[in-house]
Amino acid sequence: MSNAIPLLVFAGSTRAQSHNRRLAQVAADIARAAGAAVTHIELADFDLPLYNADLEARGTPAAAIRLKEIFHAHPAWVICSPEYNGSYTGLLKNTIDWVSSPVKGDPEWGDGLKPFAGKVVGLLSASPGGLGGLRSLSHLSPLLLNLQCWLTPRQFALARAGDAFDAEGRLAEPARAGVQGVVDQALWAARRFAG
Repeated sequence: MSNAIPLLVFAGSTRAQSHNRRLAQVAADIARAAGAAVTHIELADFDLPLYNADLEARGTPAAAIRLKEIFHAHPAWVICSPEYNGSYTGLLKNTIDWVSSPVKGDPEWGDGLKPFAGKVVGLLSASPGGLGGLRSLSHLSPLLLNLQCWLTPRQFALARAGDAFDAEGRLAEPARAGVQGVVDQALWAARRFAG
C-alpha cells in the first residue's frame, strides 16, 4: 500500500517471556490489520553499551546509528514499556539516550532531536500487577514530550498480564480493544500530520 503509515513497534524488554514483548506483537498484528506498514524490532538485536559520553567520544556505536535511522524513518511508534520499581526500564532509557545523543560533526545526526521531533507515539504497558505498569507510562511520557514527540491521548496498561494471553499469544477482549484504541489513535494522528 503506497499510503500505508510506517509504524515502529517495540518493547522495552529483552526477557524471553516478557509480557511487553507479547503485547508488542499484538499491537503489531492489530496495526498490520489496519493497513499500517509495521516494523517490529527487538532491542536485543541492537548491541548498545551503557551510555557513556567518554565512550561516545571514541565513536557512536553502529547500532545507535541504525536505531536513529529506524526511529527517524517512522512517523508513528508504539512503545510497550515494562515497569521496574515504578518506572520504565534501564534498557529503554539507554536506548533513548543513545538515539537522542547528537553525533558531533555528522551532518545527518548532529541534531539529537531529529529521530524524535514530531513523532506520534502510542504507549502501552503490561505487568502482572493490578496497575498493569501504568506508573512506567507516567514516567516515560514526560521524557518523550521533552524530546518533542506527540503522545496519543489514549494509553493502555494491561493488568494481570500473566493470565491475559492464550497459548498462541492472543489477547482476549476487552484488553485487545484497549490496545486497538492506542494503535488507532497513533495511526489516525500520523495520517493527519502527514496531510
